[in-house]
Amino acid sequence: MANTAFLITIRRYISSSMLLIIATVLALIVANSPLKELYKQMWELPVAVSIGSFNLFSHNGHPMSFGVFINDFLMAIFFLSVGLEIKREVLCGELSTMKKALAPIIGACGGMLVPVIVFFLLCPKDPAMERGMAIPMATDIAFSLGVLSVFSKRVPLGLKIFLAALAVADDLGGIIVIAIRYTEHISLPFLLGAALCTAVLLIGNWRQVRSKYFYISIGVVLWYCMLNSGIHATIAGVVMAFCIPANLPNGTKYYIEKIRDELGNFPDIEVTSADRNKPSILSEDEIGILNSIETASDRLISPLQDMEDNLRIGINYYIIPLFAFANAGVDFEGMSLANLFGGVGLAVMLGLFIGKFVGVFSASWVFIKLGIIQMPRHGTWKSFASVCMVCGIGFTVSMFIANLSYPCHPDLLNDAKLGILAGSIVSALVGCLMLHLTLPSEEELVRLRQEDGE
Repeated sequence: MANTAFLITIRRYISSSMLLIIATVLALIVANSPLKELYKQMWELPVAVSIGSFNLFSHNGHPMSFGVFINDFLMAIFFLSVGLEIKREVLCGELSTMKKALAPIIGACGGMLVPVIVFFLLCPKDPAMERGMAIPMATDIAFSLGVLSVFSKRVPLGLKIFLAALAVADDLGGIIVIAIRYTEHISLPFLLGAALCTAVLLIGNWRQVRSKYFYISIGVVLWYCMLNSGIHATIAGVVMAFCIPANLPNGTKYYIEKIRDELGNFPDIEVTSADRNKPSILSEDEIGILNSIETASDRLISPLQDMEDNLRIGINYYIIPLFAFANAGVDFEGMSLANLFGGVGLAVMLGLFIGKFVGVFSASWVFIKLGIIQMPRHGTWKSFASVCMVCGIGFTVSMFIANLSYPCHPDLLNDAKLGILAGSIVSALVGCLMLHLTLPSEEELVRLRQEDGE
């Protein structure tokens, strides 16, 4: 059952990866067309939701621009979804036991550490440039799983699960880095307000409050306090996610039995072909039974899973493509190969292409050889190395960290984005070639599964 749920999650990311590619290509085209000034101006438009003189989307008294609204508010919703996913995987998924979690966590740690080292060695010793050391740390789960989908019938399930779980652990590392690295000036009153909101959310969890509106309303206040506290506002989404209940107060069996009992109380109705076009009128008792069944059905889904499911379409098909369109528009005017093969551009590109591969593969190799973790099921060293290469595809979180790293240096930001695009594309192309050469054939994979009784 756990593997089935995980496969559904994988398919969700694969289906949205095409929209990400389209949004990225469109952003690059528009940013280098006669519409580029309009493209730049669009992200400077002010955004406001005001009651009197109070504006929800204001930072230190200044209204947000559309671009900041996307990066600070909409991405907080994205990180809420990431937090919900991490919590679910820790509680009952691929990170729920030490045996399951150790391999992707070790791979993720190596894949975060080595890219930072590569960036540090290649980047000129300039404090402004070195702010971007964390950019190549992240693996984009949608793009990386999208690459695996090209070989879907040849990829062993163990390798798919390893990559997806590694990307989830990777996101957690990115969240920690954002919280620590990009917090500068702290406002104590707003920080205390954020702490109070967190306490209210935790009390709600403890008291088994199931209302989504409770968590959303307190979460919005938490976001506003975080925004003005000095800690990056997107962390509010993660804090909120960890406070949302994942359990059922009376257990699954209680609600299933309640639904069965209520169905037994519903009177038998014989429907003829002549009745099908007539208005359906139920008695008050029948409506009460159906409402009771609906309530019990709703309570079968935990608030965590319900919220994660409700956010899925909006994030994958609207928020992330909009983020890509707003942030992937690299203006190539006045740029040369020196921007890619020197400075921040080179450090980011090789951090993703070389650093991620070396980090994930070497850390995993050491611990597999030590017998602490195992090779993913039906994987070989060659096919495992191919998946490690795909880990170099960094986009969403890398772009996000780039914006945090160089808010006052547009040239460095442009170089970082160019490095992200180049590193991700090269990792994807080389990864596809390696996967094609190293994955088992469909027939061989079927034989391996039959031998294992799958």
